[in-house]
Amino acid sequence: MSVKRRDFLMFLGAGAGTILFDAIPKANSSQTFSMPFMETIPAGEAFAANPIANNLSFKPIQGPMPLKTSGMSKEQQVTAYKNFNVVDDLVLPEGFTYDVVAAWGDKVGDSRFGYNNDYLSLVETGNNEGYLTVNFEYISAIPWEQSFSKVIGKPLPFAEMNKALKTAGEEGVNVIALEKSDPLRMKLELIAKEAMIDVGIGVISVRRNADGKWVRTNSSADRRVTGLSGLEDGKYLQATGPSAEIFRKTEGMGYIDKLGDRIIGTFNNCAGGTTPWGTVFSAEENFQTLVPDPVMPDGTSFAPSKKKFAKNDEDEFLGLGSVFGLAGNKYGWMVEIDPANPDDYGTKHTWLGRFRHEAVGIRAEAGKPLAFYSGCDRRGGHLYKFVSSGTITDPKDKANSKLLESGMLYVAKFNADGTGTWIPLTASTPVNPDKLSVLAGKMLPLPKRPDGGYFKATKEEEIAEFKAKFKVLGDLYLGNEVEKQGAILIDAHYAANAAGATCTARPEDTEIAPDGSLMIAFTSGSISTSDGSPDLRIFKGNDGKAYEYGWVMRLAENSNAPDAMSFRWRILATGGEPVDGGQGFTNPDNLAIDRSGNVWMVTDISSDKYNKAIPSRTDKEGKPVSQSNLRGLYGNSSIWFIPTSGANAGQAYLFGFGPVECETTGPFFSRDQQTLFLSVQHPGEVKGIRKDMAMETRKFAMKTTSGEEFIQTRKVPIGSNWPNLKPNEPPRPAVVAIRKVNNQSLI
Repeated sequence: MSVKRRDFLMFLGAGAGTILFDAIPKANSSQTFSMPFMETIPAGEAFAANPIANNLSFKPIQGPMPLKTSGMSKEQQVTAYKNFNVVDDLVLPEGFTYDVVAAWGDKVGDSRFGYNNDYLSLVETGNNEGYLTVNFEYISAIPWEQSFSKVIGKPLPFAEMNKALKTAGEEGVNVIALEKSDPLRMKLELIAKEAMIDVGIGVISVRRNADGKWVRTNSSADRRVTGLSGLEDGKYLQATGPSAEIFRKTEGMGYIDKLGDRIIGTFNNCAGGTTPWGTVFSAEENFQTLVPDPVMPDGTSFAPSKKKFAKNDEDEFLGLGSVFGLAGNKYGWMVEIDPANPDDYGTKHTWLGRFRHEAVGIRAEAGKPLAFYSGCDRRGGHLYKFVSSGTITDPKDKANSKLLESGMLYVAKFNADGTGTWIPLTASTPVNPDKLSVLAGKMLPLPKRPDGGYFKATKEEEIAEFKAKFKVLGDLYLGNEVEKQGAILIDAHYAANAAGATCTARPEDTEIAPDGSLMIAFTSGSISTSDGSPDLRIFKGNDGKAYEYGWVMRLAENSNAPDAMSFRWRILATGGEPVDGGQGFTNPDNLAIDRSGNVWMVTDISSDKYNKAIPSRTDKEGKPVSQSNLRGLYGNSSIWFIPTSGANAGQAYLFGFGPVECETTGPFFSRDQQTLFLSVQHPGEVKGIRKDMAMETRKFAMKTTSGEEFIQTRKVPIGSNWPNLKPNEPPRPAVVAIRKVNNQSLI
């Protein structure tokens, strides 16, 4: 699905040159306007008289793909893009630079800076200082194993581990079933422990110095919350809401860890959100890789043995949590932490639901209920909204966290006409799953009863039989009223499928715009045979079929009320090649919205697709190369600016490229919008350490913006040495602060 700029502007209710989203009060003509990295200028001059390209605070860089914003003719495009060199560095516009704030292995409190940093949040405590909260998502096994000894300073028995895992095959190793004295168990536990230390959350104190650089100050609040916090140190996480009743069970249908509502650690921490009252939310996303995802009808977990220690086809670790007997139902939540409180190790608010949380959009307005928006980042995942029972008095009051202990979780039902409604996930909600015919993959996972877990419905007869057997969600879950609600929240994704929620296209980031509307990054509309697929009435390509490259959507609640039960939606930007109506990016991921409502976006392509050679658009059998494989055309992970006002509103401008095989993620602006904090995650994820500056020349069948095909010769580094950039140095995930070279405006 593509969108024309004219439609974009009409939907936002403004024409060219108008400040959109009501970001600037119209009654005050002296109000100043400022976009990031820019001196303030009068509001009436911003994005009005001149094209926005002349008002940008940066000159867009040139990537590997011709863009319509370049203003080149097709002949000029062929000449300019026939050769392209990929750089193993964070590439930024002229006049910009970056400083590494912290990298994997750096000391943090009594622990270390973790691996694969993701969401970032700067809670400023004064001028030019504050607490930077950082998520650490997962382990990229290839560079982690190659680099661990040199970066961390101690060896691990990787050879023995890999031999044991290869022998075990897909089944993996049930570590906790081995004798405690077994040498293999001790070696695998040692590796699993170090990996779990490298995931979770970190808090570091930072200050901007006179040179404009952000540096660490190493305060007493600096700390780590790891995947195993509480296991040995007693620093457990807490839980609120109905699902905590399930955690407190002493007996049930499934596995119980006997810790009550105490929780060991947090992991797979992807994106997140920051509250007006100064706390940070961290989203537990792909928890199903480390502990079992399915649960029993009473909300208790499947046994750890159902997710054994192993590696998958992409060489990623599986079952790390099962090594320590962690209960799967305690992961997949939103975690709140107060960075300023050194004794706070996190609270999981279960009213926000358990699913593959990517991020959270927080809407907190005085006199109104608190609203939290979050997407489930899986193919066929849903968009959710929590609405509190109570109302907000002061958005900056830390007591607002208590509002998350009572309310209702809703899930979105999108209609093809641009409207939608919210379905409550409660026991009385009717069971009404969508027909398989509307789904791209013709498969829908539903709760399996009485066994627990889920089954894949692949026939319409199975859907009809399911509806006939179960009338309301409460029929699918066991316990008293509170326990049923807790079990529904624990099983939120499958309960939402049963309730007829719209299966979407990997909803990743959810960000609140200045006018209260919600921006959503839908990363990919392709099909998964294991997870599901999107509703083709909403998420489709120009041919009406599944579409890989993703979208950015704007959702507006009716009457602009956070507790509205209906909404309007519209696609704002579409991924894909310009000739096909795309903006030249693929797989939009995290978003940051500046004070004027403009969107800053980073992308997340599967690491094995970065710069994958495409010498022809047809394969050896004469069939078209798949959309998934065509993603090699787009180069490295990228950073984009999408203005929402002015003559060029809705167009995408390329701001930066990340190092080789990395994901740029977690964009977060300082309060004065003069610094953009950014995570550079998993550089060298596929090839690991770049050896002796190795480079490879590859061919790509590119297209001009009008569709003429030409061959591009592209030089691609093999592996990464970022951020050190010296030959043969190990790649390290790191957080950077992007700023202008001229720092005068920063002081």
